Parts: sequence; structure tokens; C-alpha cells
Amino acid sequence: MKQFGYTVDGYTIPVMNEREIRAAAGLLFLGLFVAISQAGQGNFTVIKYYITVFLADISIRLFVSPEFSPFLIMGRWIVRNQTPEYVGAVQKKFAWGIGFLLSATVFVLMVVFNTFSPISGIACMLCLLFLFAETAFGICIGCKLYGVIYKDKAQYCPGEVCLVQDRQAIQRVRPGQYLTVLLFAVLLAGLIFGAKDFYQQVPYDLFGIESHNHTAP
Repeated sequence: MKQFGYTVDGYTIPVMNEREIRAAAGLLFLGLFVAISQAGQGNFTVIKYYITVFLADISIRLFVSPEFSPFLIMGRWIVRNQTPEYVGAVQKKFAWGIGFLLSATVFVLMVVFNTFSPISGIACMLCLLFLFAETAFGICIGCKLYGVIYKDKAQYCPGEVCLVQDRQAIQRVRPGQYLTVLLFAVLLAGLIFGAKDFYQQVPYDLFGIESHNHTAP
């Protein structure tokens, strides 16, 4: 591609389909979550493979074309029946640049030098946070950073957050709703500290399947 992004009628700059980007982020988040979980148990093989794949995919997006990113292709297939939601391509490129730096750092430290440290751990958790925000809430943290650095240059943001607009009534959080969340948090704290002995009991096998397997010859 001669340009980063796609030319779509009605849009003054190249754009990308936010829906397929969000789907791809969900796939990447799932893989990273599993890889980090395995690393927490002392198995670093999965995360080494994962970070290699992650870095390869994001390198294709930046240095070849998003058109050939395997995860974006899978994301496109998953949401192929949904109406596209167009977002500015330039801020997505900036966000993926951050992802490239983080994944390249982890790749060098963990795969090339075969080490682990707080640096690679923090970088992985930042990637996990970025992916989760994208797929769960449709919030592109890297895009927001682009808007901070290049003020008034971000266009066509997800949910039209680039535009200054008043929230509609359905979007406003009322005082009673804030109070509900606060009371819910107090209840959760009460369960954690007041009923921990009850919740920490090991559940027994309802149908006795495990005990039967242990006694079988």
C-alpha cells in the first residue's frame, strides 16, 4: 500500500476499521493473558513464542501494511458482517508504534538474551492493559497519547471522542449510581475480609468422580 490506511468516501484522511482492530486486539489479549499466566507458573516457553508472534504481527502492520497483518485479517473475518466503524489511521499507527517498542523490548530481553526482569514484566503488563482497554471498552490508549502530543490533529476517533460534545442523558452517571458502585465495593470488601474462611474452603466433588478414579484399579 502506498499509504497507511484506506481511502473511504466522506473521510478526508486515510482510515481504518475500528471493529476489526478491536477484534484483533481481543485475540492478542487472550493470547497474552494465557502466556503471562504460564510465565507466572514458571513456564516461559509460551510467552517466548507469543512475544515473537506479537512482534512479527505488529511489524507487518507498521513496515509492510495492516492489510497483511494475520491478526487483523482474522479480526476482519470475525466482524465481516458488521458495519465498519472508521477511525483515523494516523493515530492507530502511532499506537502500534508504542506496541512495537514494548514488544521489541520484551523480545530482546526474553527471547534473545533469555532473561526475565521487572522491565519485561512491566512491558508485558502495559501491553495487556492497552489490549484490554481496546477490546473491552473501545479505548485506544495510544491514540489518546497521540492526541496529547499532537493536539487538535486526531480525527475520527472511536466513539467520536475527538469531538467536543455534551453527553446525552443515557451517558450521564447520576449521584445515585456512584453511590451504588461505592456500596458494592464496600460489600465486596466485607466479603473479602469478613467471610474469607468460608470462601477459602476447598469444594468437594459433588458426584464423587475424582474419588472413584483414585479407587479404580
